[in-house]
Amino acid sequence: MNNKIIIDGGNRLQGTIKASGAKNAVLPILAATIVGQGESHISHVPHLHDVTTMNELLAQMGAHITIGDHADIMVNPDNIIDPVAPYETVKTMRASILALGPLVARHGYAKVSLPGGCQIGARPIDLHIKGLQTMGAQITVEDGYILARAKRLKGSRIIMDKVTVTGTENLLIAACLAEGETLIENAAIEPEVVDLAKYLSAMGAEIRGAGTSKIYIQGKETLIGTQHTVMPDRIEIGTFLVAAAITQGDITITEACSDDLDAVLSKLTDAGAAITIDGSTIRLQMNQKPIPVDIYTAPHPAFPTDMQAQFCALNAIADGTSVITENLFENRFMHVDELNRMGAHINVEGNRAIIKGVDHLSGAPVTATDLRASASLVIAGLAARGHTDVHDIHYIDRGYEAIEEKLNQLGAKIIRS
Repeated sequence: MNNKIIIDGGNRLQGTIKASGAKNAVLPILAATIVGQGESHISHVPHLHDVTTMNELLAQMGAHITIGDHADIMVNPDNIIDPVAPYETVKTMRASILALGPLVARHGYAKVSLPGGCQIGARPIDLHIKGLQTMGAQITVEDGYILARAKRLKGSRIIMDKVTVTGTENLLIAACLAEGETLIENAAIEPEVVDLAKYLSAMGAEIRGAGTSKIYIQGKETLIGTQHTVMPDRIEIGTFLVAAAITQGDITITEACSDDLDAVLSKLTDAGAAITIDGSTIRLQMNQKPIPVDIYTAPHPAFPTDMQAQFCALNAIADGTSVITENLFENRFMHVDELNRMGAHINVEGNRAIIKGVDHLSGAPVTATDLRASASLVIAGLAARGHTDVHDIHYIDRGYEAIEEKLNQLGAKIIRS
């Protein structure tokens, strides 16, 4: 198995690529196919390890999965007879928790392994459990598994103690088959939640307020499988735009979603990039060394935590000092030590990274520690002098579709080894 990427740095990125479907949208949508009767046809699906794992999970439970030619997946969940998400299948993927709500809503029972697959800090699932209990589910945790039972969930008012994207998605899906109306307050407003609601609505769900902090769901007796096209991946788009900026490049991304990227595009503009938007096409031109930009991560529509590591790399060669404040996850500066191995000058103080820009980065062997950290190391390698070996790239395959192929298409020099 190829487990490292070798980058020959110093090449300016230029050209055109197409945005992939969003990882963080397709996983909850695939989980939501469970609540629809008959086949759902999901298109614009990225080819990612986590998607493969979710498909394997659905198939193990008894769903019929057909993989189409052009990033299409057909799912028929009608033959699910074993509503269990086993540890061995889901240990690498936190999104496995998204099976909990759909299974208990449609089948009255679910046994889901406590999730793994994340190194960036605690993502407690107590809000998922508390919300389902509010809807009448009986839940216990035994031997590393969550066991949930309910004859039929009851519509309820659920107040989320903390904004959680997967928690909102899990309860949103479950509420679609509950008896009566459910109100989710302090709901996540991320675009991926809106995309999930579009899919559920196309199946016959009655949902109001998706994209706001209050989501109303009128439960239905049945939902019917349907067709849905997954939204573009805003984090992939942002990552490629940062890669172009750090190499003083000129790239165009088609089938993109600029409305979902306002905070990122604003910071790239502050960093000195010229950005042109024409419908679903975004062009970035960078003709100078980056200007340092301060970052403060917060839930959407503020600056996304999933873009923080990439901007660490950009700021590492900026002309001045910047501060990145990470407010969502406590272990999300693990890429800093690896960037410093490449010559960056970054100090971490609590939840802040103070970055003093250097003249250039130098290629070095580095190790990815999580999905977005791996992207920051690839970005740094693109701008570095010499060769950079990025090890443990299984992380990057969880969230970026054919990243080296797309970067090579833009003029980078990358191979797997």
